[in-house]
Amino acid sequence: MKLEITLVKSLIGQKPNQVKTAHALGLRKINSVVVKESNEAIVGMIKTIQHLVNVVEVA
Repeated sequence: MKLEITLVKSLIGQKPNQVKTAHALGLRKINSVVVKESNEAIVGMIKTIQHLVNVVEVA
C-alpha cells in the first residue's frame, strides 16, 4: 500500500525535529506531494508531523 503525503502547513516556527522529518520525507514547500510505500518507519515519521500533513492511501 502506498501513501500520498501532502504538506499543508508551513514548516516555519516548527520544532527542528519536525522540520528535519518533513525534509527527510521530501516535503519542502507547502502543497508539495510525495508518494511513499507504507512501512513502520514512514508511519512513524507521519505521526511526528501529523498536524502539518494530509495523508491519503493510494492503490
